[in-house]
Amino acid sequence: MFQKTSFTTLIVGVFVVYVLHTCWVMYGIVYTKPCENPKFENCLKPYLAGKTRLQLSIYTALRPNADGGHTLIHKEEDFDVESKFERIVNVSLPKKTRKNGTLYAMVFVHQAGISPWQDPRQVHLVTQLTTYMIPKPLEVSLISGEEAPKPEQLKRKTTTGGDSAVDRPVSHWRSRLTLNVVSEDFVFDRDFLPSDVHRYLKVFQNGKKMVYLPLLFVDELSNRVKDLMEINSTSIELPLTISYDTISLGKLRFWIHMQDAVYSLQQFGFTEKDADEIKGIFVDTNLYLLALTFFVAAFHLLFDFLAFKNDISFWKQKKSMVGMSSKAVLWRCFSTIVIFMYLFDEQTSLLVLIPAGIGSLIEVWKVKKAFKIQIIWKGVRPTFIFGKSDESERRTEEYDTLAMKYLSYLLYPMCIGGAVYALVFLRYKSWYSWIINSLVNGVYAFGFLFMLPQLFVNYKFKSVAHLPWKAFMYKAFNTFIDDIFAFIITMPTSHRLACFRDDVVFLVYLYQRWLYPVDKTRMNEYGLSYDEEEKPKGKAHED
Repeated sequence: MFQKTSFTTLIVGVFVVYVLHTCWVMYGIVYTKPCENPKFENCLKPYLAGKTRLQLSIYTALRPNADGGHTLIHKEEDFDVESKFERIVNVSLPKKTRKNGTLYAMVFVHQAGISPWQDPRQVHLVTQLTTYMIPKPLEVSLISGEEAPKPEQLKRKTTTGGDSAVDRPVSHWRSRLTLNVVSEDFVFDRDFLPSDVHRYLKVFQNGKKMVYLPLLFVDELSNRVKDLMEINSTSIELPLTISYDTISLGKLRFWIHMQDAVYSLQQFGFTEKDADEIKGIFVDTNLYLLALTFFVAAFHLLFDFLAFKNDISFWKQKKSMVGMSSKAVLWRCFSTIVIFMYLFDEQTSLLVLIPAGIGSLIEVWKVKKAFKIQIIWKGVRPTFIFGKSDESERRTEEYDTLAMKYLSYLLYPMCIGGAVYALVFLRYKSWYSWIINSLVNGVYAFGFLFMLPQLFVNYKFKSVAHLPWKAFMYKAFNTFIDDIFAFIITMPTSHRLACFRDDVVFLVYLYQRWLYPVDKTRMNEYGLSYDEEEKPKGKAHED
């Protein structure tokens, strides 16, 4: 009665519903229903509409409630909410802060000429000016032993007496403080007051009118790891860049949601560096490009899932390696493991590290299938048994070996030369770091050459029917999506260049797909041909 729905169609349907739901949620965030009748009692009118003279005052304190004292570091006596500005002030650090302590900033917007501590119509927010991070280890020349520390690393070594502080979090100074005030005269309806704005809203009664004070916002997303400065006992004063700009109500609500999302990730175990990668997507990206990024990320997730599903299905049913380069499979496994170890050594974002780790496990499983490896456990000791190859597989292996022989003349000298150059002229944290960096540079710079044996095997067989084309096409789409993410997500430069390297190989595969049309008499990856599938299974009917 009902047609059978494929799993892929079901997933695409769920994806479409997810995208539409996301669009609706985003619309609900950026759009706020205004009060239609300003004379209505439920309307909340802006305090800024009265053009009251305001002042901006910023204090520092050791505690968020200013218990124990506070120090004024900056004030704007004629604070105009419509005028953006940037000020650089030198902040004196208390002794407790210099000894791996914390420091808070208290930002007040209040009536001019009145102390913020005595003004009943003031708004204020408290934010941390310090955060804790594990310092980056010192890098040395592995041959001469000469160190090349950064200034803050040199200070850390001289003040702590060695490298013992490397493994423990150290207080860092946030050198930027970004402030925003909603400048538009928006009239809220109390019955439709957004919950995200409610915590920033301070209301007072003015006659029969309800008035809300200026919406002050501290932009935590602008606090980037690259702006952090390590604090030690010699840090008497440190610079603080205070930036102010207006913000629309829609953007304020969106920023609040994004800020809460980053905070939630940190509660789930994301480090300051991991959260910084996500902050960079929002802060360093144009809003229109950011909207595009959301849709691109959704499609990337869809294609990732479909490629994973089809790739697993292909290799699960794969019985023969005819036309498939086993050395290319082995190389992909080796390269993905090296890349994962490199990204882990570089403390790359979990957004990049987790998919790399999952990909490594899948490639190990493919190697087991490609070489027909069986694992038999005798107690705690495993025994590996390799399967035998038939005539067609041995012919494929010959072409594969021949292609690798030609590539080795070019590949090995270049990789060894690059490793020796890095050892002599560059500095690393350890010998392990040098080995991983040398291997990954070889993978990134020349790794695409190991994709060429499969092209050579395709050329010899004059066929591409043995390739998992569904999974390949999904991965190809993701390759072009990765080109976009390469400019948005922070990652090592070599990893970024590798995204563009794969585009070239994909185009060559497409050319071979066009050059070698489907031969219906040729065996496919399941050992069947189209002609055999079209033959009737029962006895032919005679007219």
